[in-house]
Amino acid sequence: MTVPSTPQQPAPEGPAPARAAAQGTPSGLPLAPLPPLPPPNGPATLRSPVGLGKATAALLGLVIATDLFALWADYVLYDVAGGIRNALAGGGSLDALTQRADRADALDAAAGIAQVAALVATVVVYLIWFLRVRVNAEVFNPFGHTYSRTWAGWGWFVPFVNLVRPRRIMAEIWDASRPAGDPARQGIVGVWWAFWILRWAVDRLAASSTSKAETADAIQDAALQALFADALDIVSAALAIVVVVRLTRMQDRKAQAGPVASDG
Repeated sequence: MTVPSTPQQPAPEGPAPARAAAQGTPSGLPLAPLPPLPPPNGPATLRSPVGLGKATAALLGLVIATDLFALWADYVLYDVAGGIRNALAGGGSLDALTQRADRADALDAAAGIAQVAALVATVVVYLIWFLRVRVNAEVFNPFGHTYSRTWAGWGWFVPFVNLVRPRRIMAEIWDASRPAGDPARQGIVGVWWAFWILRWAVDRLAASSTSKAETADAIQDAALQALFADALDIVSAALAIVVVVRLTRMQDRKAQAGPVASDG
């Protein structure tokens, strides 16, 4: 006996999702919204950078003041070394220059102590400010940073890395902090970093020359190099003040226009 075949039901007409829903497949159900991506660098809280920015700028001003003191000490040492050289070349007596040389050495040592003390205080406050603006930048743009926030501190101390990474981190902070729609305009960041690297290199050369100087000619040459290094440090510190003040103002204005910054 022949069993009659069951006629197949025609597929419903209409768009593909409608046909799938009519056929009872789950593909016709609406997709659930995806959960937001977690911040790649962990939670970040917006905090005002104004107080730290003012303190950092003030301490950089103190660095400039100690550099001016060092410039004077460098010149005095240069002048005394020149006097000693001339006296030796002319066969004159060095008795009159002995007290001047002692005063020049004491002045140079005092300038060095003042510079180190100002630098240490500035480095501590600057790094705290730098971490603060980095965390704020993560609030403004969580996904605009190449390196973790740990490198905002360690990036300044790891050899060779400290020649490039702090500048990259600063540039990304700058981009995240600028008002919406404004062009990047990072020229001041590039100029500041160029002088920072130049100052670092000249300072190392001057320190090496000073440690090896034993003759009057060598002492005079070392004093001249130290004078140039201190002058570069003044320019570098002044540019750092401009960067700190401008970045602090950008973040403060952006916070006032959007999220509320908490005091800290």
